Amino acid sequence: MAAQKINEAHEHIAKAEKCLKTSLTKWKPDYDSAASEYAKAAVCFKNAKQYDQAKDAYLKEAEYHTENKTLFHAAKAIEQAGMMMKEQKKMPEAIQYIEKACMMYMENGTPDTAAMALDRAGKLIEPINLEKAVDLYQKAAGVFENEDRLRQAVELLGKASRLLVRLKRLDEAAVALQKEKNMYKEIENFPMCFKKTTAQVLIHLHRGDYVAADKCVRESYSLPGYSGSEDCIAMETLLQGYDEQDEDQVYRVCNSPLLKYMDNDYAKLAISLRVPGGGGKKKKAAAAPQGGASGAPAAADEDDDYEGGLC
Repeated sequence: MAAQKINEAHEHIAKAEKCLKTSLTKWKPDYDSAASEYAKAAVCFKNAKQYDQAKDAYLKEAEYHTENKTLFHAAKAIEQAGMMMKEQKKMPEAIQYIEKACMMYMENGTPDTAAMALDRAGKLIEPINLEKAVDLYQKAAGVFENEDRLRQAVELLGKASRLLVRLKRLDEAAVALQKEKNMYKEIENFPMCFKKTTAQVLIHLHRGDYVAADKCVRESYSLPGYSGSEDCIAMETLLQGYDEQDEDQVYRVCNSPLLKYMDNDYAKLAISLRVPGGGGKKKKAAAAPQGGASGAPAAADEDDDYEGGLC
């Protein structure tokens, strides 16, 4: 079966080369037919699992589509060449071809196709290179944003934000989340704005920036329905517990269903959050009798809790 397909591929290549020849009666190469034959050859090689030869055939197809000024089809062929690299587990090369195809889609005036290809490339590279995936998702989001397709843009920004958290690039994640939140506000998806506020608070507290976390909640009061909502009350309680170094209160909020069932990367931020100087849950109940027996040492301990605290 494979040998038959390879033979078929070579027959198509021979036909393509014939299409490119000129003569006294045929002054110009037939690029369109040559591209078509190389496309058929590529499929035959692909079916025979000869991925490297399939890649070369797709690149030839792209070359002749470019000569014929049909950039969209050339870009499609280059993207397919990238997929042949993916079949060989050569992900960096695969991404290079897909990015090249995206530039051609943009040049051809089909940015939506470019953005979708960048998204696919991000999914391909994400398991082995998170940094590159972030770059691709952000580029795709930028293309959709330029086309005023904010719903698609914000979804891709969300992917990038979560990966930035996973990479522990929290400063960049905070900026990305603010952009997400602004987009959700623009398309009037206020419940998602609430969720993004919660994620922002967690990120800022992990950065040790209580003031920025508090500011995010205060700014969200202007969102319709936020004040008094479950999300709002949870964040106010969390910030109060963090500010007062009350580990019990912080633990309760961070392990509540509201936070535990967020996207996994944010849920991990919640369950790993600690108050400044804290090392786990504060056992207040156990400490209470000591305070009654000798008030002075208990008061001294309380002073220590706040020593070097938040300014």
